[in-house]
Amino acid sequence: MSKLHTGLNKQVANLSVFFVKLHHHHWYVKGYTFYKLHEKFEEFYDEVNELYDALAERLLMVGGKPYSTLKDNLAHASIKEAKGGEKMEEMVEETLNDYKLLQKEFYELIKLGQEEGDEITVDLLIGAVSNFDKHIWMLSAFLGK
Repeated sequence: MSKLHTGLNKQVANLSVFFVKLHHHHWYVKGYTFYKLHEKFEEFYDEVNELYDALAERLLMVGGKPYSTLKDNLAHASIKEAKGGEKMEEMVEETLNDYKLLQKEFYELIKLGQEEGDEITVDLLIGAVSNFDKHIWMLSAFLGK
């Protein structure tokens, strides 16, 4: 298995964990911005779900085997699952930090894809990073950073 395959699989795991974490935030957010954050977390998990599926399918197309169990996803992800009991601001901060982590790891994966000459995977990853950049900017602004 190439380094690119391994990296793609790690991101499949990350997106699986992030998808569940965003659902947790969507369901349990409380506070004065409930309506806005409830909607925003739903937007995020819908987008993450699309990317999760696209990366897993791309991995299959290039001969890899994406993780497909919760156990494997939790074991290989660098994103940690929700702790439970987070306050609204903590949920936003965690989401911001998770997007920053994804951004960093996707940039590393883009370099691997370029080295291996897989421009289709690189294109998929660049599109994702573009979305991450916007989310990082918006979440930072929400937190007054």
